[in-house]
Amino acid sequence: MDLDWSCSSTTTTTTTTGNPYCLLFQALSLIPISHYLLFSSFVFLSFLYRFLELHFLQDLFSLFSGSSVTLTYHPASQFYDAVVSKCRILHGTYLATPWLSSPHLQTVFLNFFGRPPFFKYRRQLFTTPDGGTVALDWLLSSDVSAGAIHMEDVVSTDESTPIVVVIPGLTSDSSSAYLKHLAYHTAKCGWKVVVSNHRGLGGVSITSDCFYNAGWTEDVRTVVNYLHKENPRAPLFVVGTSIGANILIKYLGEDGENIPVAGAVAVCSPWDLLIGDRFITRRHVQKFYDKALAIGLQGYAKLHQPHFSRLANWEGIEKSISIRDFDHHATRIVGKYETVDTYYRRCSSSTYVQSVSIPLLCISALDDPVCTREAIPWDECRANKNIVLATVKHGGHLAFFEGITASGLWWVRAVNEFLGELRASHFMHVQKKITKPTIPLDSSIDQGPYVNVKEDGMVAALNNEPKTDNVEEIQVIQDTDNDGLEMIPEEKVVKQDELETNAKIRGSPGIAQACVHDAAVHVITPFKRDLGQLSRQNRWSIWLLVYIAITTSWPLVGSALYIVFGKKIRDILPNGLVRK
Repeated sequence: MDLDWSCSSTTTTTTTTGNPYCLLFQALSLIPISHYLLFSSFVFLSFLYRFLELHFLQDLFSLFSGSSVTLTYHPASQFYDAVVSKCRILHGTYLATPWLSSPHLQTVFLNFFGRPPFFKYRRQLFTTPDGGTVALDWLLSSDVSAGAIHMEDVVSTDESTPIVVVIPGLTSDSSSAYLKHLAYHTAKCGWKVVVSNHRGLGGVSITSDCFYNAGWTEDVRTVVNYLHKENPRAPLFVVGTSIGANILIKYLGEDGENIPVAGAVAVCSPWDLLIGDRFITRRHVQKFYDKALAIGLQGYAKLHQPHFSRLANWEGIEKSISIRDFDHHATRIVGKYETVDTYYRRCSSSTYVQSVSIPLLCISALDDPVCTREAIPWDECRANKNIVLATVKHGGHLAFFEGITASGLWWVRAVNEFLGELRASHFMHVQKKITKPTIPLDSSIDQGPYVNVKEDGMVAALNNEPKTDNVEEIQVIQDTDNDGLEMIPEEKVVKQDELETNAKIRGSPGIAQACVHDAAVHVITPFKRDLGQLSRQNRWSIWLLVYIAITTSWPLVGSALYIVFGKKIRDILPNGLVRK
């Protein structure tokens, strides 16, 4: 019995010392499976929390007090003191909807749900000088007052009622959820809202060889000048969103003070397209947005396949899996840019910030998953007295949902409050120089293909007799459930002044020659603008240099003058005076 016990003990000892992993697995097998499931769930949730950039725990620990809005502006900005300082929303805090405490959840929820209000647009088809068609969707205060439960604002029929022009984002139109939020709440304030859809969007066909892109400012300039001409007493405000914000800032920088816009707001601008291109391909979650936007651009191209097949590389468009691929095969070719990076550099709005000469509010979220905070030109915004940059810690891309039910967008309330304060102040910009609204002077051949280059190398004008601002009014009934557009055409409106303009333009040499001239103007204009700014900033220094030059060179000049004219002076003076 003793021998058997000893062997058993020896065997057990050998097993213990020779197979430690067996012992470990035996110990792990004693742990209940429910504990493993609980641990796996914890690891997965931790990864998901970090991957989705959730901030629910931060909001919970701060007792859902929200994050304050950071304002960046020039220390001596009178625009901030008189207007922005009175905006309570911009000086408060923003708390995201608790169950949407992630920039990705907010952005995805906005695009798939959004909870837009129900209303009907009034459509106006606008014809540009090159023959393109832009859909202007109007919303008046009377259109939303009937469905409102409580309406404090009186419906205004005055010709001086402010007009807010909205520029949509990439592949967006007036039916997008965030634009409906903005249009509805702005119209409830008693203002007129008009969404200027990009070419080929909003259910309108492309009628020329010009397409919009991130730097295409001609349509905005033409529409704004037309609205100013038709409503000279109404202040014009412009709100740009996403790519529309980039177009807006570039437009403001190009025209400077020579613009009929009283004030503007840029929401979630990409600022620097080159930095944005690097950012959107950095992480897997960003690549999801890159792919989604590329699919939207492909859908836009398929709507107008005959034009893209003739002007761009259609096979490359079909194979595009990113925004950069689409820009390489379509935007770069149609826009006459050498490379995609050239297109991104020339169309980035960050280089035009210093030239903005009207009150401009810029709103961005630091956790924007599409437009990175790395591209925000902080110093340039701080150096311009006309710009106030408002950044929020959370918000996503064009989302900023607030409230437990996520029924409203924070940035919409901030925009309306800012426009109201600006309207009541004396800081609204007034155009000092009147321009012709039909043919913009600062057009660029790089901004759009006004010239059609054939395969044999011949250059032909797209339209020898370009149309002027002919307007065709169409009533549109829009159903927010299916976003369908039912067009009911009305009579065509052609005014006498437009007919006169048509007669004048028919005598013009053609768009091809005009675009070549405009291309030269586009090259010289930035140099003149920079030289003018340098002269204004160094005006006192120049006069000081002139004074120093005169005082230092006067002895030499005086001696020379005395030698040359001394004899004549002695001959003129009396002899006695000369002797003295």
